[in-house]
Amino acid sequence: MSARFQELDYRQTPLGELSLRRRLEPGTGREIHEIKLNEEFLMSSLFVVAEVELARLALAELTGDSLNVVVGGLGLGYTAQTVLEDPRVGSLLVVDALSEVIEWHEHGLIPAGKTLAADERCRLVHGDFFALTRSGQGFGQTGELDAIVVDIDHSPRHLLHPSNADFYGSEGVRRLAEQLRPGGVFALWSNDPPEDEYAATLATAFTNVRAEVVSFPNPLQDRDSTNTVYLARRR
Repeated sequence: MSARFQELDYRQTPLGELSLRRRLEPGTGREIHEIKLNEEFLMSSLFVVAEVELARLALAELTGDSLNVVVGGLGLGYTAQTVLEDPRVGSLLVVDALSEVIEWHEHGLIPAGKTLAADERCRLVHGDFFALTRSGQGFGQTGELDAIVVDIDHSPRHLLHPSNADFYGSEGVRRLAEQLRPGGVFALWSNDPPEDEYAATLATAFTNVRAEVVSFPNPLQDRDSTNTVYLARRR
């Protein structure tokens, strides 16, 4: 590997080829960490504004202390790290389907891993977030969660696996709402523009449904890019 590019780890997983890479950004020399699954980028530290805003917007909807939060999808840890920056958070459970990603954090290969490991409020769990929601067993605190924050699929229509599709339908939305306390918040990251159909589906089980468009500089394309954050509150 060159001094400007290093593959920190490579694994064969049930979902395909998974790799963690570190490279230096041309011009600035800044370290960029990237996670790839097959030929798709799951996460790059070059683009983290929306992942941070996902957590910030969700928690801004809540009042009170000792908040119980679940994050679906660990990635490079920016969403989880932002949750923990809020002193009102009492516990954070992060669920990820890839044990390798959790190992990278625990072994310090990903910078945010040190922060997450050092915070006693945070627990990283290897599991299928969608299966846990589907099973009815939830996350051990059914009806008591203050926020569920999800960053896994690329969007409600662009899925990492077809089996995730039911999560975005009316029954999946109902099951999701049952995990939250009354007034609890659901937040979802999407790489696509807002979709009226998905917002309408959320409205079957939630209130105060809205889609926030988050803009951020894209140096690769020399223009701004946008992501979407869906927000909804349990009735």
